[in-house]
Amino acid sequence: MEKIEKITRILEEVITYQDLKNYIKNNIPLNHYIGFELSGLAHLGTALLTSIKIKDFQECGINTNIFLADWHSWINDKLGGDMENIKNFGVNYFKEVFSATLKSIGAQEVNFILASEFYKKNDHYWEIVIEIAKHTTLARVKRSIDILGREKKENIDFAKLIYPIMQVADIFAGGFNLVHAGMDQRKAHVIARQVAFKIKRGGIYFKEKRLKPIALHQPLLPSLSKPPIWPLDEKNISKVKTELKMSKSKPEGCIFVHDSPQEIKEKIMKAFCPPNSTIYNPVLSIARLIILPLKEIFKVKTQNGSVKTYTDQKSLIQDYQDGLIHPLDLKESVIEDLTQIIYPIYKHFSSGYGKQLKETIISLISR
Repeated sequence: MEKIEKITRILEEVITYQDLKNYIKNNIPLNHYIGFELSGLAHLGTALLTSIKIKDFQECGINTNIFLADWHSWINDKLGGDMENIKNFGVNYFKEVFSATLKSIGAQEVNFILASEFYKKNDHYWEIVIEIAKHTTLARVKRSIDILGREKKENIDFAKLIYPIMQVADIFAGGFNLVHAGMDQRKAHVIARQVAFKIKRGGIYFKEKRLKPIALHQPLLPSLSKPPIWPLDEKNISKVKTELKMSKSKPEGCIFVHDSPQEIKEKIMKAFCPPNSTIYNPVLSIARLIILPLKEIFKVKTQNGSVKTYTDQKSLIQDYQDGLIHPLDLKESVIEDLTQIIYPIYKHFSSGYGKQLKETIISLISR
């Protein structure tokens, strides 16, 4: 597999593919970043899908970084807006989750960057924030509020308007030229590319040439729950998928990376899995975005005793769309493979420090 193919596999969008091609052609060192708010339990999309891509990047020789956004979590009222809880428990839980998940899939260790420490060490950070703000309209910032998981119409405090600007500043202050996130963070990355040549502080350079950060957007895993309106409005499918993503704030639609085999089985068996439908199908999404990339093979045992074997997404999607795979057969095959993939993470969080952290987070979000 070519380097660019490895970097971009299972991604939904690259902004821009040509820029990435040029960076690779010119041997520009790639410095990766993905940021996370520190709240709630980590589901498949947060930890496992992200770790699959981090492993891909590492195998391409890319420096990988996870930005632990404690300030952003505080701004967005996570863990009750209590900075002590965010720092003492949120930070450690997310470190533990990603360390265990990356280890379980055979990836290397990742570099963790804590936002509050990063800001203390960077004397020019707030200058970069102000300069980006001077090149971004208030209307543009308001349109970006949905990166916080909030609607524009909400009555929000002013601190939340600073959030998108800080997210962009993190990219330039860290010199990250490969910015990675889910599709729901797209607007912040577009701002970063638009201001890249306008700001004087914190620019991204290679041999004195200024660069724009490349945005790599992974798909959002859909919630296991049936959408409130079905069938979906295909004209606005991107917006609909963002609204219906697997979200820790709606645990009934999530599989968490430390779920037990029994929990996985119960959740998948109850999951929305419409026959022949591939546009929005959470069970099929797990098969093609989690299982296939990790195992490189996916076997579906059919009701008549035969076994269908898939090594690529396209044929799996086509067969399901054509009715050659029954939803129940798909579910049972996903249960078997996903349980095997998640089991080492489940074991890690079933005792000792991992269990303690998980239980503390559960108690904090239950208040």
